[in-house]
Amino acid sequence: MSARIAPSLLSADFAHLADEVAMCEAGGADMLHVDVMDGRFVPNLTFGAKVIETVRKLTSLPLDVHLMVVEPERYFDDFAAAGATGMTIHVEAAPHLHRQLARIRELGCRAGVALNPSTPLAHIRDVLPELDLVLVMSVNPGFGGQQFIPRALDRIREARTMLREARCDAALEVDGGVARRTIRSCWEAGADTFVAGNAIFSAADPRAEIGALRGECVVRA
Repeated sequence: MSARIAPSLLSADFAHLADEVAMCEAGGADMLHVDVMDGRFVPNLTFGAKVIETVRKLTSLPLDVHLMVVEPERYFDDFAAAGATGMTIHVEAAPHLHRQLARIRELGCRAGVALNPSTPLAHIRDVLPELDLVLVMSVNPGFGGQQFIPRALDRIREARTMLREARCDAALEVDGGVARRTIRSCWEAGADTFVAGNAIFSAADPRAEIGALRGECVVRA
């Protein structure tokens, strides 16, 4: 299996959103990553259902929606109706995690859970059967363009072991500081899906950068 690349629209030029989405498609992106921030769970404030709806009209690519919000269940119905393919919620903001993941799936979306850099992976062990995606944050969430936290590599290895032992085929995604210099070590640690924002949209040739990132990931035996 080749690596899956998910350009993060947080770093896109929203004055030319249609062009940016078309570029991602032409570059071979596997999905588009949409960061939703509420100014409470994280300091920043970003997109909502209207942006998801707009992007859905521009592409048939899967929309990987990352909810960095408190009370994420308040958004599920609207985001599913707007065209989200999958929704990932933070374990730190989801005290009723099992119920919330089940609701995402009831709405026909892929259910994912994200963990901040200091959150023990053991917190998701009991919900692995409900997961389609595990997101290991390799920066503290809230802003684009941050530096990759090296400790994330050990966490990726731990997550891969956990998934393997549970016979869970959920995708293992990494978000934060993903670039040519970091993606290969993440892939070798066991990740298979990569969110990249600044590395793609600030590249000299963003379209080619998607393929370059995937090219850093050699096929594991």
